[in-house]
Amino acid sequence: MSTANVDAILQNIGSEEYFPISYEELEQGAKQKMSAGAFGYVRSGAGGEETLRKNEDSFKKLSIVPRVLSDVAGLDTSINLFGRIYPHPLLLAPVGMLKMADEQADLAVAKAAAEHQIPVVLSTVASYSMEEVAAAAKGPKWFQLYWSNNEEVSFSMVKRAEEAGYEAIVLTVDTVMMGWRQEDMRNRFSPLKLGYGKANYETDPVFLNSLGSQDSDSIIQGILDNIHHPGLNWKHVAELKKRTSLPLLLKGILHPEDAKLAVANGIDGLIVSNHGGRQLDGVISAIDALPHVVESVNGSVPVLIDSGIRRGSDVVKALALGAAAVLIGRPFVYGLAVGGQNGVEKVLENFIQETKVSISLSGVSSIKDLPSLKIVRA
Repeated sequence: MSTANVDAILQNIGSEEYFPISYEELEQGAKQKMSAGAFGYVRSGAGGEETLRKNEDSFKKLSIVPRVLSDVAGLDTSINLFGRIYPHPLLLAPVGMLKMADEQADLAVAKAAAEHQIPVVLSTVASYSMEEVAAAAKGPKWFQLYWSNNEEVSFSMVKRAEEAGYEAIVLTVDTVMMGWRQEDMRNRFSPLKLGYGKANYETDPVFLNSLGSQDSDSIIQGILDNIHHPGLNWKHVAELKKRTSLPLLLKGILHPEDAKLAVANGIDGLIVSNHGGRQLDGVISAIDALPHVVESVNGSVPVLIDSGIRRGSDVVKALALGAAAVLIGRPFVYGLAVGGQNGVEKVLENFIQETKVSISLSGVSSIKDLPSLKIVRA
């Protein structure tokens, strides 16, 4: 363990090509590579970006109280989710329209994730179809579903994901309409209108049959008509649960009562998330919501988290507060923009190594023991 970490540090130091290491460097590197509209879309949050800032600030207000002389030589970072063992407590969050960052988009991300056997959660509005991604990379994959106004489209996509070998379905529940995104309005930029997120729709027979015409403009308009769904409620969730044999998780849970309702409705897992600060501004940070959600479900289902995770010590804090795993978002997108597939691999390598170092230096030798780690709030 210690030797491997030293090797990783020396490799970074000895490398002839420097790759951005910190989140801040990655963000600046991506800014230089991406168009102003694309970078603004990824970087920004809703409203005045209070929630975007709060997600990171809340992690900074939490402090690890490490133990020493604990013998951490045999570190075990593996996790068990829905009967599958993964070597690291990390997943790649669903981020749509990745052709904004790199032409290979989801294909590059899935290949990079597969190198480390990290599950990638493919977005409904991916730049490549779920079947193309499954064929390109053999690592673990989950499918994220944006509900459609035409519910048969939703059921069709879930069926396709199941047939393509995806291991879980993640229903995003905090996007019944678009958040108030001032940066996109300022830049007059919509990657959805530009067609960056149409791959899963233009390959879906139920969606295509619902259109009067199947030209590109009609497809994009059909997506825009389908993707906003203010009527989504627990009845739809219950019906979706009946339509798939895969584990079903809800992404976007912040309130403990919603967590309890999810369990009561047979949901298999939860993802505490405020959509990276991109939906409702002024809401609780994900890490502040996490302990309350974990307490409310009392171990009945795994609780994962995204929003605001920027480095390995953030991963440790989230796991110590009860998360079963964490999802990384913007960091891997910036890595994709800076260096394509290799960039994503570098981001993941650094996350993995920093997480291992942080766990060990906290005095813990196994993920399952992290909830016993003392975390204090400033």
